[in-house]
Amino acid sequence: MIHYSVLPMDVIFQGMETYEPKFLEIDQGGVKMQIEPIGGFQARIVRLYSCNPQDYLNDRYAPGTIISYSPVVEATLPI
Repeated sequence: MIHYSVLPMDVIFQGMETYEPKFLEIDQGGVKMQIEPIGGFQARIVRLYSCNPQDYLNDRYAPGTIISYSPVVEATLPI
């Protein structure tokens, strides 16, 4: 890939080494997917883990789509 720009390379790629995305795997509507939380109760779909070809044709599950989800917190009781 060639990137032409008047900006210096260190400005363009600033922070690239420290970027660590936080991915989660959830089941949304019976479709298992990988998401990246973006704040609040919203997340961006990264990829699908489905064997059903119809899930890939559904616009609601396209990568990059913003969805709303409710994180589930599991509590463990001390024994």
